[in-house]
Amino acid sequence: MEESEAAATQKEISDNLCVRGSAENKNNEATGEVSSQMSESARKPPEETEARFNRLKLFEKVMQKSLEKFIDHASFNRFASMFRPLYKKNPQRMENIHKQFIDELRKAIQEDISRLIEEGRLEVKLNELDKLEKAAKNNPNPAWRPSGVPEQDLCSFLMPYYQKQEAYMKLELKKIREENAALAQKVQAGRERIAETENCIAMAVDQWKATLAEFERPTSSFCPADVFDVC
Repeated sequence: MEESEAAATQKEISDNLCVRGSAENKNNEATGEVSSQMSESARKPPEETEARFNRLKLFEKVMQKSLEKFIDHASFNRFASMFRPLYKKNPQRMENIHKQFIDELRKAIQEDISRLIEEGRLEVKLNELDKLEKAAKNNPNPAWRPSGVPEQDLCSFLMPYYQKQEAYMKLELKKIREENAALAQKVQAGRERIAETENCIAMAVDQWKATLAEFERPTSSFCPADVFDVC
């Protein structure tokens, strides 16, 4: 009994889907005719031709196709078969629920894809790949290929790296030497200022001693020591 009801429900769902599918096919055919006419009448500019090879747009197109295939697996037929009693009770409401479910599912997946592109910085990295590809096309020199001798391949790969490191170290050494020379000049100038300050202090002390000696000489003449002698 349950199998016959399930078969009847399945047939009813299939009939509804066939009717809806035929209407969609007619709309798609009409849209396809219009788009084909527009494509024949209009020529594609070079920007659109280059955009086809843009890796970011290609990635987005692939993700959209994958999303559509994933959405197709969540068809109304399968959705209604999972909730057969609800579908038999109110098919129109079940169709509205399925439509809302598909919209929410599509929105959630698109948000995850956008978050993936943003967090992984795919836009920057894929654009860099596009630039590298264009630069490689404009470069007339042949691309590197292994010679078959590991020693030569390793040397040809490591030598440019070591040369860059050597140039970098020489540049850093030059900067450090210039900084040391500037610091040495500052230290020498500081020492000279300290020596001048010491000379000024010594001269001031000598002047103070001379002034004190001149001051003590008349004082001793006014107050001789023998005046205060007591017999």
